[in-house]
Amino acid sequence: MRHFSLLPPGAAVRVLLPFGLLLLVSLLVLRGRTVQQLHLTVTNTRTSAPDPAALFLSLSPGANATIAADLRFLTAGPHLAGTPPAASVTSHVLARLRAAGLHTVTRDYTPLLSYRAHASLALLSPDRSLLARLSVDEPADPHRRLARPYHAYSPSGAAVAEAVFVNLGREEDFRALDRLGVAVRGRVAVAVRGGGYRGGVVARAAARGAAAVLIAGRADGGVERGTVILGGPGDPLTPGWAATDGAQRLGFDEEIVKRRFPTIPSMPVSADTAEAIVRTLGGPPLPPEWRAALNLGDHVGGIGPGPTLLNFTYLEDRKMATIKDIFSIIKGYEEPDRYVILGNHRDAWTYGAVDPNSGTAALLDVARRLGIMLQSGWTPRRTIIICSWDAEEFGMIGSTEWVEENLGDLHSKAVAYLNVDCAVQGMGLFAGSTPQLDKLLVEVTRQVKDPDVEGKTVHDTWIAMNGGISIERLARTDSDFAPFLHHAGIPCVDLYYGKEFPGYHTALDSYVWMENHGDPLFLRHLAITEIWGLLVLRLADDLVLPFDYQTYASQLQEHLNVFAAMMNNSQPVNFINGLIKDLSGAAMDVQKEAKELNQLDMHDGYSLMRRRLLNDRLLLAERSFLQAEGLQGRAWYKHLLYSPPEDYESELSFFPGIADAISRSGNHSAKQRQAAVRQEMWRVSMAIQRAASVLRGEFSSHDKPLSFTVSLDP
Repeated sequence: MRHFSLLPPGAAVRVLLPFGLLLLVSLLVLRGRTVQQLHLTVTNTRTSAPDPAALFLSLSPGANATIAADLRFLTAGPHLAGTPPAASVTSHVLARLRAAGLHTVTRDYTPLLSYRAHASLALLSPDRSLLARLSVDEPADPHRRLARPYHAYSPSGAAVAEAVFVNLGREEDFRALDRLGVAVRGRVAVAVRGGGYRGGVVARAAARGAAAVLIAGRADGGVERGTVILGGPGDPLTPGWAATDGAQRLGFDEEIVKRRFPTIPSMPVSADTAEAIVRTLGGPPLPPEWRAALNLGDHVGGIGPGPTLLNFTYLEDRKMATIKDIFSIIKGYEEPDRYVILGNHRDAWTYGAVDPNSGTAALLDVARRLGIMLQSGWTPRRTIIICSWDAEEFGMIGSTEWVEENLGDLHSKAVAYLNVDCAVQGMGLFAGSTPQLDKLLVEVTRQVKDPDVEGKTVHDTWIAMNGGISIERLARTDSDFAPFLHHAGIPCVDLYYGKEFPGYHTALDSYVWMENHGDPLFLRHLAITEIWGLLVLRLADDLVLPFDYQTYASQLQEHLNVFAAMMNNSQPVNFINGLIKDLSGAAMDVQKEAKELNQLDMHDGYSLMRRRLLNDRLLLAERSFLQAEGLQGRAWYKHLLYSPPEDYESELSFFPGIADAISRSGNHSAKQRQAAVRQEMWRVSMAIQRAASVLRGEFSSHDKPLSFTVSLDP
């Protein structure tokens, strides 16, 4: 579970940029222009500063005040993607980037977005007479400034039916109901948030025949909005290509589109509304742990069904809406066609002080510093692209459409993508990355002061908090790294402070919460900014890309060891072991070559060419883990190691094709199950072998057949 810290409100910093300055930079937006895509081919002969990291860090004093001022402006009102209030935040980001002296452009897309048109909920007696009208609004938003709570892409629908309390809506909860003889078919499933992806909760209930789903928020007055779309990120009508003007769009009756939308309506509701429903239910008594989910006392109702009824209606408003991505480009002087990309989304369900504008404010400070560095004479070796995404909350739409539109360029030219979404939501650094970036991430945290412990670095407290360095693998689809890694095979990092925020996607996600609780002195924002910026500079300026594929090989070995515990037959495990050792050997050879090149005269043409070729091998090795046709039945997901599994509750957070084969084989014979898993293991084996060959600069080849038998425990 995620945690958060509560700090004394008296420590809050209240800083505002002068109103005149904000007005001035806002006017600069008028100078913007829209382009179809980014063309980065102009070279620059300016030379790099001797120590860009030191220069970047020297610009930290006072930056927390600037970050606080930006966050206050960004969170002054709601700015849901595709709605008129979003324009002011877009204008502010554009103005701040251009005020930093950066070449800034925009790109529009027109995806299908989903809004709430109408919702109602009432409690009825068994004879269908009205007992009470129940709130479908958010107690924490009494003035209704925000978009009223809803689930994006929930279909319109209505139900008059008995209710059943399903706890968190997990598979284990539904199995518990089966043991009690309680069916959800034809009934309204009432769940409490916490059972994983909300779309997965709805899908599980729909698979059991539920008529509708209500998902309760926490007992703090907040109601968690969010999307329930299925099947991956991006515009549902343009899967695999960009939602540009004039683009082909699939019809709602096409199977690939129908699979993206839930089949039953759903709504988020307050904890008070859910409690009012559950207190009227009969049936088996609530288990103690289920009562705890709603903070219910001992004398409450049962699990259901009924005897009371719920009258639930929901009307969706689907529309094609224009969204706007923003890009600032700093061209590299030596390798302008190699891109180091960093990004954050700026659209929010509510005020967005944590999600996402803590990250937006940090992004703007990174841009401010890079702009000052440019004026001082520094230019990066490789091109840096700063991205502000739109419509992430609807399913990473802004980033996905751009990746899909520019996939060819990104495949051959993107070095890495560095993501920050909820930059600050509490105490403690949390990070995820693809394994070749682990070592770089650890090195950078040694250079940054810890925001909470005097005299310590972020690295020191990171180790103390976890009992060692803990870096997550990015096999989830909940932020803008997803299209870069899962679809394009680009190395990624995801950073945030604080494991969990209690006001996630609610009216509580406000500047007041941030200055009173989340980060009163804005020093955690400062730490994230510094880590993010130093990662960018290392990737943009190091002579040889700081990728460590020995770490990647070690991580794959750990994954294989976990998977081996599920198997009876050691033959495939032993075979893949050999391929991982080969990858490790290739990584060691690359490290030796990098050390040699770092000692050579880099003005020598031959040395420059050798370094370029080595960097290309390092850059392209991650693409080796892609499968062109994608995962079986899920073609958009192409990464064979770290795409998310189809089963939202799968215990495997790696080898998604294998995880899918196992989860789909419940009704198959042992022979069919083994054949499916064997095929997926073969694909992983080939990917590992490709990566080793790419690192060595060789064609993929092997001198023994990639074939083996598989036997899994039943």
